[in-house]
Amino acid sequence: MKEPSSVGFEGNGVVSPPPQALLERLKDYGQEDAFALWDELSQEERDLLVKEIESLDLSRIDRIIRCSLRSQGLPAAAIEPVPESSVSTVEERSQEERERWWKMGLKAISDGKLAVLLLSGGQGTRLGSSDPKGCFNIGLPSGKSLFQLQAERILCIQRLAAQATNESSASSVQIPWYIMTSPFTDEATRKFFESRKFFGLEAEQVTFFQQGTIPCVSKDGRFIMETPYRVAKAPDGNGGVYSALKCTKLLEDMASKGIKYIDCYGVDNALVRVADPAFLGYFIDKGVAAAAKVVRKAYPQEKVGVFVRRGKGGPLTVVEYSELDPSLASAVNQATGRLRFCWSNVCLHMFTLDFLNQVANGLEKDSIYHLAEKKIPSIHGYTMGLKLEQFIFDAFPYAPTTALFEVLREEEFAPVKNANGSTNVDTPDSAKLLVLRLHTRWVVAAGGFLTHSVPLYATGVEVSPLCSYAGENLEPICRGRTFHAPCEITF
Repeated sequence: MKEPSSVGFEGNGVVSPPPQALLERLKDYGQEDAFALWDELSQEERDLLVKEIESLDLSRIDRIIRCSLRSQGLPAAAIEPVPESSVSTVEERSQEERERWWKMGLKAISDGKLAVLLLSGGQGTRLGSSDPKGCFNIGLPSGKSLFQLQAERILCIQRLAAQATNESSASSVQIPWYIMTSPFTDEATRKFFESRKFFGLEAEQVTFFQQGTIPCVSKDGRFIMETPYRVAKAPDGNGGVYSALKCTKLLEDMASKGIKYIDCYGVDNALVRVADPAFLGYFIDKGVAAAAKVVRKAYPQEKVGVFVRRGKGGPLTVVEYSELDPSLASAVNQATGRLRFCWSNVCLHMFTLDFLNQVANGLEKDSIYHLAEKKIPSIHGYTMGLKLEQFIFDAFPYAPTTALFEVLREEEFAPVKNANGSTNVDTPDSAKLLVLRLHTRWVVAAGGFLTHSVPLYATGVEVSPLCSYAGENLEPICRGRTFHAPCEITF
């Protein structure tokens, strides 16, 4: 045990006690152990500890811990498959419907009714990088980062919306982009955008805000101390976006801009169609509060959460793959030939602003977080404890109406989660190939030709998002021309 430093003593040689009122508040919530090592701290460390505890909303944190621990082990309502009427499948969509939804979406965008919300709190640690995931370059011929690909898709849609509504210039249409960072990625994300001049977007259309953190706790709900004067904390999950939007007053900011619809997605999808007019048009047409793009589950054991209906006639919600009984996971719907639970959640969502307000209030009132058992850094080395987090799909049980919109995985889902070489799935290399193969199909369909020195299935071409959003308008660039793969096709 180290000697108490002289600064820790009052003039008469007695150690000064912790602030009484603060200690009483901690006792009220059974967290007085946070001051257990007070006598051993220097004055500077004590000041840090007091400041740390004062910064915590103890009553809110206590409510979250109690509600979350209590909800563990409660039987969940039985699940049913999603009703067919709630899903727009690819094969059922007529050309006429697609065009109508696309036009409706472009009209709403040019009217300023859509905002885009990016969940970007994670670092690329599993990719071997401490940078924000969005800064990652997956190895495309252009060398563009995920952030740049997404920004350029927004620029493309702004131009298409301006053309479709005969606006004189693309700059007359602006899609606000709200980017949620975390304490670990906030500064680096802002600097990345600033140093690259926001990739051609206007600085004022991009708003950064941080998700919250929440103390890590032991199994009996007590704070784990990372150091004698600091509580171990972790980000509150991508579902922390709802409380973050509420407490930063960004929901009010959206309302003041006339925004009605929010397109919400995760950063680590190299093929994400940001601000997709077809999805927006479908959403408006259906008149629902919430919607999600879904892909068909590839095989019964695939590690993806699926949409289900909770309880008889209950709301649509997501069940994680670990919670789905194997016999249910492999059950087949004889009428359709599909798995009964086949609609995978890939974090591509659309919400009305009214609904986001409702969710932020509902989640806050219910205060139920998912508990993840993890190794937590503590004063005793790494110790097993609980991280509390919410997920983006926790919103769906609050939705009075939800619609699902099937998309093809090879067109819209190229996840970047694992380092190259660590596994064959969801790596930068696998995502890069998905992008190159899709864009190769676009170029061939537009009358272009390819030469290549390696097998075509291992390469392809990249079409700049500034040229084409989803394969449209490529004939003037590609017809009759030959491209040598791999390369980037720009104007």
